[in-house]
Order: sequence, then C-alpha cells, then structure tokens
Amino acid sequence: MIKSLISILIPTYNEELFIKKCLNSVLSFRIPDGKSIEIFVIDGQSNDSTLEIVSKYAKEYSNIYVINNPKKIQAVALNMGIKACNGSWVLRLDAHSEYPVDYLSRCWTSKQNTGADNVGGLFVTKPGAPTYWAKLVQAITTHPFGVGNAGFRIGMQEGYADTVPYGFYHKSIFQKLGYLDERLVRAQDYEFNRRIIWSGGKIWRDPNILVNYFNQPTLRKFLAKQFIYEAPYNVYMWYLAPYAFAPRHAITGFFAIGVIGGLLLSPFSDKIRNVFLVIMAIYFILAIISAFQQSKKYSQIQHLAYLPIGFFLYHIVHGLGMLKGAVLLLMRRAPIQKQKEPWLGYGKFRIKVGRNLK
Repeated sequence: MIKSLISILIPTYNEELFIKKCLNSVLSFRIPDGKSIEIFVIDGQSNDSTLEIVSKYAKEYSNIYVINNPKKIQAVALNMGIKACNGSWVLRLDAHSEYPVDYLSRCWTSKQNTGADNVGGLFVTKPGAPTYWAKLVQAITTHPFGVGNAGFRIGMQEGYADTVPYGFYHKSIFQKLGYLDERLVRAQDYEFNRRIIWSGGKIWRDPNILVNYFNQPTLRKFLAKQFIYEAPYNVYMWYLAPYAFAPRHAITGFFAIGVIGGLLLSPFSDKIRNVFLVIMAIYFILAIISAFQQSKKYSQIQHLAYLPIGFFLYHIVHGLGMLKGAVLLLMRRAPIQKQKEPWLGYGKFRIKVGRNLK
C-alpha cells in the first residue's frame, strides 16, 4: 500500500446520464496536502454509453482505471476495487451523485480529527428528472415521516452514526473485518458499517460533507426499487447479519401487516374496524402535516394533494417487499440462500469471527 495515496472506487451500471457529472466533480477534488488520488471505475457491463464515456476519461487521465465487473453486483464491484487499489485510504463513491470540490478534503479532515473508522456526511437529495414526479420522490425521501431517523437523509447533526452514505476508510479495516458481503445486492454498505460498530469501531457523520444525490426519476421506478431490492434485502441482511437490525427498517413491515390485517378482519369485528380506522386516521393526519411542511420547503403546492398518497404508497410497498423477503427466506427460496459463503466470517458466522478479532 502507498501511504500517500487515496483510492477512489466508483461502481457503475448504465449511468450515462450521471457519470460525467460524477467524474468531473471527482477530478475537481481539493486533495489533502501530500496526498494523491487514483480512481477506479468498476463497471457492471453497462449496455448504454457509460463504458464509452469512462474509457475516454481513462485515456485522458492516467490515474483513472476501468475494471470489468461481470457479476454486475455492487458489493462485488467494491471488493474488486478494494483488492486492486494501491492506496492506504479508500473512498467509496456512487456514480449517481455529484460531489463538491471540498468533499475529499472534508472527509480527510474529519477522519483525522475524530479517529473514526469511517466518516461520511449528508445527502442533498435532488430530483432525478425535471418532472413533478421526481420532485415527489425527493419530498418522500427527505422527511422523517417518510424515511424515519435516517440521519444522512434528513440532515441530522454531527456525531456518531449507525451509517453514512458511501464512506472514507483506512484500507486496513477490510483486512480486519473482511470485505463486503457479495450476497447482498442492496444494504451491503449498511451491513459493513454495522460490522464496524459491532467490532468496537466508530462511524462519524459530518454535516459539512455533502453529496448531491439524484433520486429515481419517477414514482413508479422508485416504488419498484423498494419492492424488488431495498425492502427484501433489508430482511436478507438481518438473516445474514443479525447485528445489522435497525427498528426503522422494520416499521414498514409491521405497517403492511397492520393494513392487511385491518382490511381483512374489519368486516368481522366492530372493535377491530374502529381501531383500524382510528390508526389510519392518525396516519393520514400525520401524512398531511408532513405534506404541508414539504410543500412549503420545496414550494410545491401539488405536494398537499399527492404527498400523503406518496407516503402511503412508499410505506405499504416497502412493507410488502419486506414480507416478500421474509416469505422467500421461510421457503428457502431467497437468492442469498442459493449462494455459498465465500470466506469465513460471512453472514451469520461473522459474529464468531468478530469475537476472535476483538
């Protein structure tokens, strides 16, 4: 490892709309004194013009390298980058984002000042398209009623956190705790961050470190992502790594059970129907209050009408996705159950390994 080198890892797949913004912002980074950077773009065999764009950058800049990721899984891409990079420091970035010029220097300063094992900041969530529906997704994902206490999404204060977006690490952390879990198509970052905490490490959230993150361009794509990937993989993550459980991730599952149970049982019991109606009335009152706040924040009068429905759709779809994940696990048909553990310390056996590391 080269002590003065910082390795930047960027997994990509079909990011032709955002990769130029991402790379241009990374190339504009203010680099800490005495340091240099190398940039690895790990592409999951994009079928748009992403690879062509990145290849042009690689020809122009000698410190940009392209790696082919035939498995197309983000955790695989990151592990490939970690193994290939030469730096003592690793900055994991996302191609779907744009970064201010001081992003890297703030990560470096925060890490030096706090001694944390991982540092990161906050999302500045941007609409993924110039349409109202993209703005609706932005509003859903930037209010506590929508995403709970996800500090990096709602702008919580500086301090220790359970996770931060992306991350800035010393490379030795991967030698100590292992690589990212390649069975997790989603939530692999969160699991690794909880692994850090479980092993006695610290994660620091610095609100001065900002990421311009572009959300899904339509409500349909946003909800599909929740049902197909985000929600089921939260459940899969708990199965593989019980220490990664967080109540905020489970709330939508209980919400979906409550809504389904209320609808099915209300015709048979006046008491159940009355309780169900009261709970749903409280839910939508809170949704309307939250919609008013977001409408004012983003100057979007339409949010008053559409955001309460958007909140409900997000919560119920995410909850149904969690139930889907749980059912597949019970039936032994979850995708993570079809893959072998590639190294000692993965999944449910990682706890035993971690105890030996302490």
